[in-house]
Amino acid sequence: MGKPYAFNIDSEKEEMYRLAEREVNDNLVKIRQEKIQGWDDTDYLGMTALRFAIENVAMRQSREVGSDDLKALEALGRRIDEYLNTLGRE
Repeated sequence: MGKPYAFNIDSEKEEMYRLAEREVNDNLVKIRQEKIQGWDDTDYLGMTALRFAIENVAMRQSREVGSDDLKALEALGRRIDEYLNTLGRE
């Protein structure tokens, strides 16, 4: 939107903020190119925020699936350890 906002951030996080700003602006430009009749800047910003929220939820859900896989691997590791321990007792 071209409006500057002041942030107090740690210098090591500055690049992350700049990348995030660039990503928001890029997404906003793409959405504005759709030129939806009757939409104003607030509508375009709202859609940009919604798209980021959807991506965030999708990433969280993919991590949850990954944690199930990790739990299954840990259980398998325990079963292998138990089996190997029984071999050592024979």
